[in-house]
Amino acid sequence: MRPVTLIACSPPPIEEERLYRFVDVLDAIAGESGKTVPQVALNWLLRRPTVSSVLIGARNEVQLRENLGAVGWQLDDEQVARLDEASTVMPPYPYWNGQFAERNPPPVTARL
Repeated sequence: MRPVTLIACSPPPIEEERLYRFVDVLDAIAGESGKTVPQVALNWLLRRPTVSSVLIGARNEVQLRENLGAVGWQLDDEQVARLDEASTVMPPYPYWNGQFAERNPPPVTARL
């Protein structure tokens, strides 16, 4: 039997200022809505048109219950717009400058 090799994965690099800006918006919306930051984040992710599934990593029943509190309610359009704006990054090539637009339609941005 061959030994199993575990590969440690690290998240992709992200600018700290952008990360903090996004967390600040999450925190503000959590305060406005009476929800927790994880609930707001998961609710927003579930509304994203390009997200097909969300995996949660609850370590205990308390975290599981909190994460399940992300469903059964919706962020309003203004809150979603704030989160979208805070998370916006420059589109990758070839979208970044509109070049080849006729051959490369823009990424999906429609809301459900």
